[in-house]
Amino acid sequence: AFDTIDKDLMEVIQYSHDNIKKFHEKQVRNDFLIRQENGVVLGQVVNPIEKVGLYVPGGTAAYPSTVLMNAVPAKIAGCKEIVMVTPPTKDGTILPSLLVAAKISGVDRIFKVGGAQSIAALSYGTETVPKVYKIGGPGNIYVAMAKKMVYGEVSIDMIAGPSEVLIIADESADSVHTAADLLSQAEHDKLAACILVTTSQKLADEVAMEVEKQLKELPREEIARTSIETQGRIIVAPEHLELAVDNPFELLPRIKNAGSIFMGHNTPEPLGDYLAGPNHTLPTSGTAKFSSPLSVDDFIKKSSFIYYSKQGLEEVKDKVIKFAENEGLTAHARSVSKRFEK
Repeated sequence: AFDTIDKDLMEVIQYSHDNIKKFHEKQVRNDFLIRQENGVVLGQVVNPIEKVGLYVPGGTAAYPSTVLMNAVPAKIAGCKEIVMVTPPTKDGTILPSLLVAAKISGVDRIFKVGGAQSIAALSYGTETVPKVYKIGGPGNIYVAMAKKMVYGEVSIDMIAGPSEVLIIADESADSVHTAADLLSQAEHDKLAACILVTTSQKLADEVAMEVEKQLKELPREEIARTSIETQGRIIVAPEHLELAVDNPFELLPRIKNAGSIFMGHNTPEPLGDYLAGPNHTLPTSGTAKFSSPLSVDDFIKKSSFIYYSKQGLEEVKDKVIKFAENEGLTAHARSVSKRFEK
């Protein structure tokens, strides 16, 4: 793959990897310890999820950026085995760009399988595909539903998609740029939601005309046109939020629900898709009200620990017993009281 990939593309993939790594290294969590009086010790240890599976779309819609965005935080978290599944092309191969991205970001094993069946394989294991503990990565509606069905058997990152973008723009926004930003998400999926909110009637009219003009120039016009024509709706908590205004930092404190925020006139959403550094796996369909972008946190698990000395337990035993008896859990109370019977 390294011998056949376009060299300029390989340099871009490496550049993107380095930015993503730099950003996600800031998310690493540390253990902590709390020492109290009388020999009481509390704390938390952080451990990586040992085996994770990454679903990467393949075939005609192959995204090396997806490999980077999922594998890099998993590697930083310390996951021991990163297993990637991706559907091959018609001739049974995987595109060099995906393989290069996988190698650079630390993927350990790759299986040429896609769709709901690959999610099943990762969830339950087969003779060849190992069972993992968590599955991440985007896919079509079948992949998303499969991930939803296996949740509980394994963990998943999120039910993501279809893509969406909300642009808040004032009269200072450029209609050509705004239309291009909307269409950058519309080409993903016929169900993608691309919304413009503006205070300027002039901008609204100009963007509408510009969208029609640019649609005719797109190779994926049918997909983008269906998205634009059918999915115009108000989003309470958008996945992507562009603040196409002169002073975006003034608005930033007022944004409460968004996966990723793109600020100013020179920060189009594809910057985040490919190489700025923050993750492009983001909450959609209003789920930004309660969830966050993919991060190193998604590939770790935390264990708390408790140590009490005999004196420390004696000082609180009556409180524990009182609580347990109040809840009708006599055996809970006796597990404490038995330690102090003569």
